[in-house]
Amino acid sequence: MDNETAPDRRRLPPDERRRQIVDGAVAFFADVGLDGNTRDLAKRLGVTQSLLFNYFASKSDLLEAVYEHVYLNRLSDDWPSLLTDRDRSIRDRVLQFYDVYSKLIFQYEWMRIFMFSGLAGAELNRRYLDHLRQVIFIPLLAEMQAASPHPDAVQMEDLWNLHGGIVYIGIRQHIYQVPCPENPTEAITRAVDRFLTAFELT
Repeated sequence: MDNETAPDRRRLPPDERRRQIVDGAVAFFADVGLDGNTRDLAKRLGVTQSLLFNYFASKSDLLEAVYEHVYLNRLSDDWPSLLTDRDRSIRDRVLQFYDVYSKLIFQYEWMRIFMFSGLAGAELNRRYLDHLRQVIFIPLLAEMQAASPHPDAVQMEDLWNLHGGIVYIGIRQHIYQVPCPENPTEAITRAVDRFLTAFELT
Protein backbone atom coordinates (compact mmCIF):
# COMPACT_ATOMS: atom_id res chain seq x y z
CA MET A 1 0.00 0.00 0.00
CA ASP A 2 1.39 3.39 -0.99
CA ASN A 3 1.03 5.79 1.91
CA GLU A 4 3.47 8.33 0.42
CA THR A 5 2.38 11.87 1.15
CA ALA A 6 3.50 15.23 -0.19
CA PRO A 7 6.29 16.88 1.83
CA ASP A 8 5.07 19.21 4.54
CA ARG A 9 7.65 21.88 5.29
CA ARG A 10 5.34 24.24 7.12
CA ARG A 11 6.43 25.50 10.49
CA LEU A 12 4.10 23.60 12.80
CA PRO A 13 3.55 23.85 16.56
CA PRO A 14 5.67 21.20 18.34
CA ASP A 15 2.69 19.04 19.38
CA GLU A 16 1.28 19.05 15.87
CA ARG A 17 4.66 18.26 14.31
CA ARG A 18 5.22 15.40 16.76
CA ARG A 19 1.78 14.01 15.96
CA GLN A 20 2.52 14.29 12.23
CA ILE A 21 5.78 12.38 12.69
CA VAL A 22 4.10 9.61 14.69
CA ASP A 23 1.26 9.29 12.16
CA GLY A 24 3.79 9.13 9.34
CA ALA A 25 5.91 6.61 11.23
CA VAL A 26 2.90 4.35 11.76
CA ALA A 27 2.17 4.30 8.01
CA PHE A 28 5.87 3.94 7.14
CA PHE A 29 6.63 1.01 9.45
CA ALA A 30 3.38 -0.70 8.45
CA ASP A 31 4.58 -0.58 4.84
CA VAL A 32 8.27 -1.46 5.18
CA GLY A 33 8.60 -3.17 8.57
CA LEU A 34 10.45 -2.18 11.72
CA ASP A 35 13.79 -2.34 9.93
CA GLY A 36 12.86 0.77 7.97
CA ASN A 37 15.37 3.54 8.64
CA THR A 38 14.70 7.04 9.87
CA ARG A 39 16.39 8.61 6.84
CA ASP A 40 13.76 7.10 4.55
CA LEU A 41 11.02 8.06 6.98
CA ALA A 42 12.21 11.67 7.01
CA LYS A 43 12.28 11.69 3.21
CA ARG A 44 8.73 10.39 3.07
CA LEU A 45 7.59 13.07 5.51
CA GLY A 46 9.49 15.80 3.69
CA VAL A 47 11.51 16.76 6.76
CA THR A 48 15.13 16.39 7.78
CA GLN A 49 16.39 13.44 9.77
CA SER A 50 17.72 15.84 12.36
CA LEU A 51 14.23 17.21 12.87
CA LEU A 52 13.01 13.69 13.70
CA PHE A 53 15.66 13.46 16.38
CA ASN A 54 14.60 16.79 17.83
CA TYR A 55 11.41 14.99 18.85
CA PHE A 56 12.69 11.46 19.46
CA ALA A 57 16.10 10.71 20.94
CA SER A 58 16.40 7.45 19.00
CA LYS A 59 14.57 5.16 16.64
CA SER A 60 13.60 3.07 19.70
CA ASP A 61 11.88 6.10 21.21
CA LEU A 62 10.01 6.65 17.96
CA LEU A 63 8.91 2.99 17.88
CA GLU A 64 7.71 3.38 21.46
CA ALA A 65 5.51 6.28 20.34
CA VAL A 66 4.22 4.14 17.46
CA TYR A 67 3.43 1.33 19.93
CA GLU A 68 1.51 3.71 22.17
CA HIS A 69 -0.40 5.20 19.24
CA VAL A 70 -1.30 1.93 17.51
CA TYR A 71 -1.84 -0.34 20.50
CA LEU A 72 -2.29 1.36 23.84
CA ASN A 73 -4.43 4.22 22.57
CA ARG A 74 -6.89 1.72 21.13
CA LEU A 75 -7.50 -0.02 24.44
CA SER A 76 -10.51 1.15 26.41
CA ASP A 77 -10.46 1.54 30.18
CA ASP A 78 -14.12 0.45 30.13
CA TRP A 79 -13.48 -3.08 28.88
CA PRO A 80 -12.74 -4.72 32.26
CA SER A 81 -15.96 -3.25 33.69
CA LEU A 82 -17.91 -4.44 30.67
CA LEU A 83 -16.55 -7.97 30.90
CA THR A 84 -17.25 -8.29 34.63
CA ASP A 85 -20.78 -6.81 34.58
CA ARG A 86 -22.84 -9.73 35.88
CA ASP A 87 -26.09 -7.93 35.14
CA ARG A 88 -25.48 -8.97 31.54
CA SER A 89 -25.00 -12.42 30.06
CA ILE A 90 -21.54 -13.69 29.24
CA ARG A 91 -22.57 -13.80 25.59
CA ASP A 92 -23.61 -10.14 25.49
CA ARG A 93 -20.40 -9.05 27.19
CA VAL A 94 -18.08 -11.05 24.95
CA LEU A 95 -19.89 -10.06 21.76
CA GLN A 96 -19.84 -6.37 22.65
CA PHE A 97 -16.15 -6.52 23.48
CA TYR A 98 -15.19 -8.22 20.23
CA ASP A 99 -17.47 -6.02 18.17
CA VAL A 100 -15.57 -2.95 19.37
CA TYR A 101 -12.15 -4.60 19.55
CA SER A 102 -12.27 -6.08 16.06
CA LYS A 103 -13.15 -2.71 14.52
CA LEU A 104 -10.09 -1.21 16.23
CA ILE A 105 -7.59 -3.85 15.17
CA PHE A 106 -8.86 -4.90 11.74
CA GLN A 107 -6.78 -2.08 10.30
CA TYR A 108 -3.84 -2.18 7.88
CA GLU A 109 -1.41 -0.43 10.25
CA TRP A 110 -2.35 -2.45 13.34
CA MET A 111 -2.05 -5.82 11.65
CA ARG A 112 1.11 -5.07 9.69
CA ILE A 113 3.04 -3.54 12.58
CA PHE A 114 1.96 -6.33 14.91
CA MET A 115 3.18 -8.99 12.49
CA PHE A 116 6.45 -7.18 11.72
CA SER A 117 7.05 -6.71 15.44
CA GLY A 118 6.53 -10.40 16.12
CA LEU A 119 8.84 -11.47 13.28
CA ALA A 120 11.53 -9.10 14.52
CA GLY A 121 11.30 -10.50 18.04
CA ALA A 122 10.50 -7.01 19.26
CA GLU A 123 9.27 -6.38 22.77
CA LEU A 124 6.31 -4.31 21.56
CA ASN A 125 3.77 -7.03 20.91
CA ARG A 126 4.92 -9.17 23.85
CA ARG A 127 4.09 -6.24 26.10
CA TYR A 128 0.79 -5.76 24.34
CA LEU A 129 -0.21 -9.41 24.67
CA ASP A 130 0.75 -9.44 28.33
CA HIS A 131 -1.35 -6.31 28.88
CA LEU A 132 -4.27 -7.96 27.06
CA ARG A 133 -3.90 -11.06 29.22
CA GLN A 134 -3.89 -9.07 32.46
CA VAL A 135 -6.65 -6.59 31.61
CA ILE A 136 -9.00 -8.71 29.47
CA PHE A 137 -8.36 -12.44 29.62
CA ILE A 138 -7.79 -12.95 33.34
CA PRO A 139 -11.04 -11.15 34.35
CA LEU A 140 -12.96 -12.82 31.52
CA LEU A 141 -11.69 -16.27 32.47
CA ALA A 142 -12.82 -15.70 36.06
CA GLU A 143 -16.27 -14.67 34.82
CA MET A 144 -16.59 -17.71 32.58
CA GLN A 145 -15.46 -20.08 35.30
CA ALA A 146 -17.96 -18.52 37.72
CA ALA A 147 -20.78 -19.00 35.19
CA SER A 148 -19.80 -22.49 34.05
CA PRO A 149 -21.25 -25.69 35.52
CA HIS A 150 -17.74 -27.09 35.08
CA PRO A 151 -15.42 -24.23 36.08
CA ASP A 152 -12.17 -26.12 35.57
CA ALA A 153 -13.13 -26.93 31.98
CA VAL A 154 -12.48 -23.36 30.82
CA GLN A 155 -8.78 -22.58 30.64
CA MET A 156 -6.72 -19.58 29.58
CA GLU A 157 -5.56 -21.44 26.49
CA ASP A 158 -9.18 -21.73 25.36
CA LEU A 159 -9.55 -17.95 25.46
CA TRP A 160 -6.36 -17.51 23.45
CA ASN A 161 -7.71 -19.94 20.85
CA LEU A 162 -10.97 -18.00 20.56
CA HIS A 163 -9.11 -14.70 20.38
CA GLY A 164 -6.60 -15.98 17.85
CA GLY A 165 -9.35 -17.22 15.54
CA ILE A 166 -11.02 -13.82 15.61
CA VAL A 167 -7.78 -11.90 15.02
CA TYR A 168 -7.00 -14.22 12.10
CA ILE A 169 -9.85 -12.63 10.15
CA GLY A 170 -7.86 -9.41 10.10
CA ILE A 171 -4.62 -11.25 9.32
CA ARG A 172 -6.21 -12.84 6.25
CA GLN A 173 -7.32 -9.44 5.04
CA HIS A 174 -4.23 -7.33 5.67
CA ILE A 175 -1.35 -9.84 5.68
CA TYR A 176 -2.33 -12.62 3.30
CA GLN A 177 -4.78 -10.51 1.28
CA VAL A 178 -7.10 -13.43 0.72
CA PRO A 179 -10.91 -13.49 0.88
CA CYS A 180 -12.34 -13.06 4.35
CA PRO A 181 -15.88 -12.63 5.68
CA GLU A 182 -17.76 -9.70 4.18
CA ASN A 183 -19.37 -9.21 7.57
CA PRO A 184 -16.81 -10.00 10.30
CA THR A 185 -19.42 -9.43 13.00
CA GLU A 186 -21.40 -12.46 11.82
CA ALA A 187 -18.29 -14.64 11.78
CA ILE A 188 -17.29 -13.44 15.25
CA THR A 189 -20.79 -14.12 16.59
CA ARG A 190 -20.68 -17.70 15.28
CA ALA A 191 -17.23 -18.25 16.77
CA VAL A 192 -18.29 -16.92 20.16
CA ASP A 193 -21.49 -18.97 20.16
CA ARG A 194 -19.60 -22.18 19.33
CA PHE A 195 -17.15 -21.43 22.13
CA LEU A 196 -19.86 -20.72 24.72
CA THR A 197 -21.87 -23.79 23.71
CA ALA A 198 -18.81 -26.02 24.06
CA PHE A 199 -18.37 -24.88 27.66
CA GLU A 200 -22.11 -24.79 28.47
CA LEU A 201 -22.07 -21.03 28.96
CA THR A 202 -25.18 -20.25 26.92
